Amino acid sequence: MQNNFGRVLTAMVTPFTPEDKLDLEGARKLASYLVANGSDGLVVAGTTGESPTLSKEEKLELFQAVKEAVGPNIPVLAGTGSYSTEDSIKQSQAAEQAGVDGLLVVAPYYNKPTQDGLYQHFKSIAENTALPIMLYNIPSRTGRNMLPVTVAKLAELDNILAIKESTGDMEQMTELRRLTPDDFLIYSGDDTMTLPMLALGGYGVVSVASHLVGSRIKAMTEAFINGNTAEALQIHLELFPLFKTMFITTNPIPVKTAMALMGHKVGGFRLPLVGATAEEEKIIAATLQKYGLLKSV
Repeated sequence: MQNNFGRVLTAMVTPFTPEDKLDLEGARKLASYLVANGSDGLVVAGTTGESPTLSKEEKLELFQAVKEAVGPNIPVLAGTGSYSTEDSIKQSQAAEQAGVDGLLVVAPYYNKPTQDGLYQHFKSIAENTALPIMLYNIPSRTGRNMLPVTVAKLAELDNILAIKESTGDMEQMTELRRLTPDDFLIYSGDDTMTLPMLALGGYGVVSVASHLVGSRIKAMTEAFINGNTAEALQIHLELFPLFKTMFITTNPIPVKTAMALMGHKVGGFRLPLVGATAEEEKIIAATLQKYGLLKSV
């Protein structure tokens, strides 16, 4: 099975109406905008998309709307993982029926499975869908770190093709690259770690900041892949303050606030998330101003 996800994927925010309803038209517009501005593909209903507050029905509507908006040539990955294996399988099968191109499946959160439990969880999902799967390891949110040896074992399965690695641990990244096949693709789950992970054999990024500077992030990855490491480093250093600002508080609060300041109608947040404080919004606005991003769209 071939991976055609692309190198720069945007973990898309989910637009809401002023009444806190799912804004499908807003999602279509945002998806088209992201593809026109550096995104090779989109991840829908992930962490950045406030997936814990979306109903199963809303997720399917979102998957279909985004896929229709970007067309057949842009990969759309659906976030279908949960702490229940059975539920994750059902969500993955429903997403497959909705026409997405792949799945982003997070490690089970809250119930803290063993490494064998993690393996059995992902193996069961993989056996029940024909779609290519990107694993998602983010211990800061799940409470469990999926170890490289477990990932390597999962990489032997035909449709587990990639991982979004969000530990920020370069020793773990090195071990992950050492133990997995060359065609198993490792994506950074943190914009600040993209260039270091590329240097250690990573393939690309599932990005938050690409909402704002997708074309520059794409230029950075392309420069590195083409051997222009000095240029890649220059872009990384240029964008680093922006990357940091996007995580001054819980994701996706900063990026959604930034998008709204730029004129995109992405709406607010569903509880338990709340909007940025006045001080946080001031910092976000100042950063956008510095990068010349405060302009109408």
